[in-house]
Amino acid sequence: MFFKKIGVIGGGTMGQGIAEMLAVKGLDVLLVEQTRDKLDHAYQMIETSLDKQLEKWAITLAEKKLILSRIHKVDHFAELGSCDMVIESISEDLEAKKRVFAELDTVCPSHIILASNTSTLSLTELASSTKYPERVIGIHFIYPVSKVDLVELVRGLKTSEDTFLEAKRFVEEVISKKGIMVYESPGFVTTRIICTLINEALHALQEGVASAQDIDDAMRIGYAFQHGPFEMADRFGLDSVLAAMERMFREFGDIKYRPAVLLKKMVRAGNLGVKTGEGFFRYDKDGDRI
Repeated sequence: MFFKKIGVIGGGTMGQGIAEMLAVKGLDVLLVEQTRDKLDHAYQMIETSLDKQLEKWAITLAEKKLILSRIHKVDHFAELGSCDMVIESISEDLEAKKRVFAELDTVCPSHIILASNTSTLSLTELASSTKYPERVIGIHFIYPVSKVDLVELVRGLKTSEDTFLEAKRFVEEVISKKGIMVYESPGFVTTRIICTLINEALHALQEGVASAQDIDDAMRIGYAFQHGPFEMADRFGLDSVLAAMERMFREFGDIKYRPAVLLKKMVRAGNLGVKTGEGFFRYDKDGDRI
């Protein structure tokens, strides 16, 4: 299978990152959102991301124009029938994702891989809404997509070996990232481990063991993390961390996955991190620490 045209459903932070990364790799991208306004906003945010790179001389103006020319705004799922793969990246809502996959099943030929960027949901359950569950697989990118060269390839119960091998080839040969194979389990590998770490840091903070800054410094300097657990949580979105912890707590029933009370308070207060400008730390409109 040749991968030249990829559909991306969802123009949120992850969808924007995936679409931009694919276009940088030379692939044509069909980007879909719920409304034209959301679609236009997603495209504008991708352009803003490229402008920031332009300011830092990371790309040229010609390269920016070329990348944008590969991203096509699409209003209807029917137009995705010509894609070589479709990647779903909407919010972590199981029923909404199942509706997307059911609709994709009617417009995409049976040999086309349908992938989900979900970080916690069951691929087996998502695939159950299609006639061809063997072609459904998880391709979980990690934020920020352009900078993290790791992808989790998540196999559902009925994901075929051919689907897995083609998805792995796409990840490793076409977009040049490392693909690790993960069997379906709540939180997979990356979300399960990192969110549990963040939750433990929250317990240490609410117990008064150390300040948020000192805990972050301990992990960032002491263990060479790019960001400490609290800044990571801010960048992931505290609401996303809470949703992941609650889902793992429900699925595993193990008390170690119970979300810290402080995390719930922060989300209730609307301090979600970078997306709202304030979480454990404060951020400007470009997502830089103030």
